[in-house]
Amino acid sequence: MNYPNGKRPVVDKAVSPAGSTSQGYGNRGMTLEEDINATNAFYRSTGRGLIHKKPTPVQIVNVHYPKRTAAVITEAYFKQPSTTDYNGVYKGRHIDFEAKETKNKTSFPLSNIHEHQIAHMEAVIKQEGICFMIIRFASLGKTFYFSAESLLESWAKHLQGGRKSISYNYIEEAGHLIPFGYQARIDYLSIVDKLYF
Repeated sequence: MNYPNGKRPVVDKAVSPAGSTSQGYGNRGMTLEEDINATNAFYRSTGRGLIHKKPTPVQIVNVHYPKRTAAVITEAYFKQPSTTDYNGVYKGRHIDFEAKETKNKTSFPLSNIHEHQIAHMEAVIKQEGICFMIIRFASLGKTFYFSAESLLESWAKHLQGGRKSISYNYIEEAGHLIPFGYQARIDYLSIVDKLYF
């Protein structure tokens, strides 16, 4: 059987630890970004939300033209640091989030987040936008919705000499587990509905 996008599923042969509520069966070799992009495409096609991945601005420096009709970029640089990965509109509210994946089983390293992203999240919250992170613990097969407010609190503690990571237990406690679905693979808007609408 093929998925609606025409691609064959990749069977995940990893065995979950005993007693685990792992969602690894559903990931089927997909990355978090692919899962979110597929989810957003489903949201757009059904009119549920309008959320896109932000392109990273690039400065093209050198282009090679092997043929008149083809161009190959041979040198380019990122223009500026990006803010967060995704943004859009949902039920009349601005929505903005960062997506990160870690292989770590016990914590999420704060080194995966940058100061300009923290500043951007603070600005979104100040304007009453909906802002959060989607964090996937790849080795556990679990994906969480984690509010920007909780992230900012952990970041502030880190700056005051606290932990350089957010413990898995805290993310599990303060965040919301996102079950893996078929069409909306990472149905984060269901959590947004519970929290905001």
